[in-house]
Amino acid sequence: MPFLDLKVQYAAIRQEVLDAVTRVLESQHFVLGPEVEALEEEMSALTGCGHAIGCASGSDALVLALLALEIGRGDEVITTPFTFVATAGSIARVGAKPVFVDINPETFNISPRAIEKAITSRTKAIMPVHLFGLPAEMNEISEIAATRRIAVIEDAAQAIGARYEGRAVGSLGMLGCFSFFPSKNLGAAGDGGLVTTNNAVLAERLRLLRVHGAREKYEYELLGINSRLDALQAAILRVKLRHLDQWVAGRRRNAERYGELFHEFRLESAVKLPVAPPGLTHVYNQFTVRVRERNALRENLQSRGISTETYYPKPLHQQEAFAYLGHKRGSFPESEAASLEVLSLPIYPELTEEQQRAVVAAIADFDTE
Repeated sequence: MPFLDLKVQYAAIRQEVLDAVTRVLESQHFVLGPEVEALEEEMSALTGCGHAIGCASGSDALVLALLALEIGRGDEVITTPFTFVATAGSIARVGAKPVFVDINPETFNISPRAIEKAITSRTKAIMPVHLFGLPAEMNEISEIAATRRIAVIEDAAQAIGARYEGRAVGSLGMLGCFSFFPSKNLGAAGDGGLVTTNNAVLAERLRLLRVHGAREKYEYELLGINSRLDALQAAILRVKLRHLDQWVAGRRRNAERYGELFHEFRLESAVKLPVAPPGLTHVYNQFTVRVRERNALRENLQSRGISTETYYPKPLHQQEAFAYLGHKRGSFPESEAASLEVLSLPIYPELTEEQQRAVVAAIADFDTE
């Protein structure tokens, strides 16, 4: 059983994708252009944001957001160490300092209380991550940011379609950043990303920054980067976007079924399931549980042909790339504890009840060994 089966998804939309690719090939317009503009309009509608700006990757989306806010050397950005490296890496890449704070162990998302304690005169932004598809505690984070006049940049790479009290992620901060990496709920056939905002001035800066800072050919207003979204990727994403609601519903259905199966097998005390607090719509880019003896369980499942993943086996503050920040073991105990216990199970929409039962039965067998 694979952790993610993109071939099954592709089989269901194959002709739609081929038609879209052919349309782009016939046009011979491969970078930005009408397909990208159409995707941007559709993403603007999905998120409820006035502007959506496509770019080359989710990592670039974060970098562009920081550049648009003119965040750089001497500035600090508060974020979580329990996330993919691109979150803090984007902060370091623009010359700013990533300031890590710990997570809420129930949700795996950044702790608002910890954020408030970490703010200094150099803090220019807060970058919460909607980890695994669950929105962060945005009311509390937004209140802290507004009081201190600090920008909020949402890392929504794993959370397209998620909602917080009825509002789409990507519309809750000053800027929202999305990834279209193939494993995401809305995945391209390669890399791709997008930034959302309701601020027209920032939107215009983002459009300039992604094309080397040029509004006219060879006329550079800003020092930007090359981060243009390919028309082929945009066309494929537009096909997939039409199916996103259905796929998210499938993931949520499978998450509910896991809950029923873990109850049926009486595993509630052995396996801690992901939570979805009231008012928050979880889209389950990952279905991440907490278990003791995580590594042994993962090896056991692999021996039975069941693939799993570990997001993330080592928090960022313990990574060599961030050693210069000077953190020690124990600096962020909740993130460190989570990294030893988290295990993500298959959750893709096409997963069958029989397959899910096999996963839970295998965990039950391990628990009784």
